[in-house]
Parts: sequence; structure tokens; C-alpha cells
Amino acid sequence: MGADLNIDWQTAAASAIDWWREAGVDTLVDEAPRNWLAAVEPAKAAPRPGAAPAAVAEIAPLPNTLAAFEAWRLGPDAPEAAWPGTPIAAQGDPTGDVMILIDLPEREDTDSGVLMSGAVGRLFDRMLAAIGRDRASVYLAPVCATRPVAGRISPEIEDRLNEIARHHVMLVQPKRLLLLGNAPSRALLGTDAARARGSLHGINLSGRKEAAGANDVVTQAVASFHPRFLLERPAAKAEAWKDLQMLIGTPNKSGSDT
Repeated sequence: MGADLNIDWQTAAASAIDWWREAGVDTLVDEAPRNWLAAVEPAKAAPRPGAAPAAVAEIAPLPNTLAAFEAWRLGPDAPEAAWPGTPIAAQGDPTGDVMILIDLPEREDTDSGVLMSGAVGRLFDRMLAAIGRDRASVYLAPVCATRPVAGRISPEIEDRLNEIARHHVMLVQPKRLLLLGNAPSRALLGTDAARARGSLHGINLSGRKEAAGANDVVTQAVASFHPRFLLERPAAKAEAWKDLQMLIGTPNKSGSDT
């Protein structure tokens, strides 16, 4: 009793070769010696004869009026247009003297359609009331109009969103700008809120980096903590209160009811 030794080796070999060919193997050996440990550069596809070089997609200029910009911000050309979820527009009064920039909508905002909902929104409303304001008297806008799945702005899109946020502020031209959280602070001031807070920052809305000219519009920006952060670290509310006092141009007072 044993294995059947009557094997057609030619047929078996041909069958094996056919299997490897179907698997994508078309060369068994190479005539020249090869260093199998050397790095291999990916092969570059040769251009087809007569084929035109691939065109680089150009980014259209941002709308130069606030009404057109707000419509574009929710339209198919916005960076977040293909993301899941619904974009949320800026809210409040763009003709007022205070603009508030946040990073992105909260989870609850997607259902309500209102920026700063839930517990974060309730604290935000108390912060506004502490300086004699409400939502109707300020202009509230997000850097990112649609909440990312990960709940944070990815580095790959941050530069583009920062450019859009700066353009948004330029169109509104507020007298005072409140930057709540790191993303708005990085977009307008180039640094995190913890480093930027504690002083007024002049922003030349003409887009020029040199000293403002006679016809340039300059807004005063204040960086502070996002209410989301204050809910996690209530001890920081005292510092946030100082920032709010600076925003409205009154001397710091101890204590607040936020």
C-alpha cells in the first residue's frame, strides 16, 4: 500500500506553471544576479504618445462678498462638502461689533442646526450674558462648518480651513474678535490659545503683514478657552473671565457667574 507513483510529471508541471501565471508570476528566474534586499523604486508609467500632461486642479478664488461667501460655505465647493453630516452656517448679526470664532460644531449641533448646543451652549450663553451680550448681538462662526467624524480638524485640511476663516473675518470686519479654542487661535494668530491669551492682538484685515496703512482695517482679537474646555477644567473660568473683560474693553474684575 503506498502512494500512486504513476504521475504524469509534464502535465503536473504545466498545471503548476499555469497556476502561477494566473497568480501574476511571469518570470521564474533572472539571468543577472539581484540584490533582493535593495530598495526598489516604484515604476513610473510612461506617458502615452500624444497625451497632454495632467492638468492641476485650480482652486477658485473665495467669494468677495459676505452673502456670496456664506452661500459658498455651505455649497458643493466647500472643503467639507463630501463629508457625512450637515454643514452649519454662521449665526447671529454680522453687522455687530463682535465676531466669535469657534473650531467646529458640537455633536448636539448636528441635530439642532444651532452652533454651541447642549451643555457647551448653556455655558456659552452665560459667558455672553456676563458681558451684557446674547447670541443675537454677536456673529458666531465655525472654522470647520461640518463636524469631522473624529471630532477634530485633521492636519491635512487645516491650512485650507485657516485660509477660509481669515477670509471670513476679513469680509465681516468686526471691531472685536473672540477666538475660542486652539483652532481659531492658530488660524488668525498662528499659535494656540493658551499662548495667545492674556493680551489684545491687532489683526490687519487687509491681509498685509506689514504695518497697517491709513486705509487698512484693523480688528482687535482676544484668544480664550473654548467652553468645552471650561466644562472639563472649571478652574480655568477665572482666566476666561479676564479674557471676556478684555474683549469688551473694561478693567478685569474678580469673579463671574459663568
